[in-house]
Amino acid sequence: MLSNEKRKEWNKKIMRRNDRENPARGDGASRRHGTDGGYRREERRGGGRGRQSGYREENGRSYGASDRRREDRGRYGASEHRREERRPYARQERAEAAGYAQAGEQQEDSRIVEGRNAVLEAFRSGKTIDRLLIQDGSQDGPMQTIRREAKKHGTVVDFVSRDRLDQISPTGVHQGVIAYTAAYEYAEVEDILAKAKEKGEPPFLILLDDIEDPHNLGAIIRTANLAGAHGVIIPKRRAVGLTATVARTSAGALNYTPVARVTNIGATIEELKKEGIWFVCADMDGEVMYRQNLTGPIGLVIGNEGEGVSRLVKEKCDFTASIPMKGDIDSLNASVAAGVLAYEIVRQRMNS
Repeated sequence: MLSNEKRKEWNKKIMRRNDRENPARGDGASRRHGTDGGYRREERRGGGRGRQSGYREENGRSYGASDRRREDRGRYGASEHRREERRPYARQERAEAAGYAQAGEQQEDSRIVEGRNAVLEAFRSGKTIDRLLIQDGSQDGPMQTIRREAKKHGTVVDFVSRDRLDQISPTGVHQGVIAYTAAYEYAEVEDILAKAKEKGEPPFLILLDDIEDPHNLGAIIRTANLAGAHGVIIPKRRAVGLTATVARTSAGALNYTPVARVTNIGATIEELKKEGIWFVCADMDGEVMYRQNLTGPIGLVIGNEGEGVSRLVKEKCDFTASIPMKGDIDSLNASVAAGVLAYEIVRQRMNS
């Protein structure tokens, strides 16, 4: 059995061997053996000035403890950027995200046609123009010709200030007129009804009353395709059209689901009623959707993101349906509400 003195000597040998094998432990070892005791006492008396003065000078200035801590945080700190750099493919993911954003901006710019001759030729070549912006006060001959073409094609015309056109114009040479072309061609309401007849199914339509967010529109078109709806109907004014963002968000559904654009949603509902279609309106104060008969030819009406379905459109619907909600907030996103109601229609059709 070892005596206390031999045990202490043995422990010191082990510690010295460990310090040789792992040099990073040297500072700790010196503190254990008391070799820096004088330094620590000096540091306590001097308020830490001794340790600060012990650091080297760099770039012509003193290099103190606070500087060392900042450098250590920068070198070894686990910031979001450093953690992301350590992840495999992190740089590639950021580059791809930036590329997608840049591609989106380029696609939006590619929809813009500016200049009088360019806009006039876009109309005459048969391009679908979503919206036409004309500078206030422009009444000359070429501008009147453009306005006649816009009226002939049913294009929405807005009169705006020159400053607004300057902000939108990619080149700054707009000559008082800018047109937005559609990313995809619009269908006619008759095309949607023909598609349902071709499939031998009762028509299932989704009508959108002033949806303004392109992401919502794209998501609803995607849901419409997956739920088996035969088409989507949107208004010309106060609503987003078929932009590049809508096309991307639809995840390809825009290639298969026809979208018709009409002047007046209420008037379109009245016309479709003559075809035997019933219309249900999404409304918080309506009857719970599970208690409604949603089978047969039906049109589902979804309202604006903030205000819901307008009063005039709601009055033209045959009944209203609500989604049961148990949470603390009182509404769903427009595209989510459309998905929930669309799949209740699917469920009832499958069970009928």
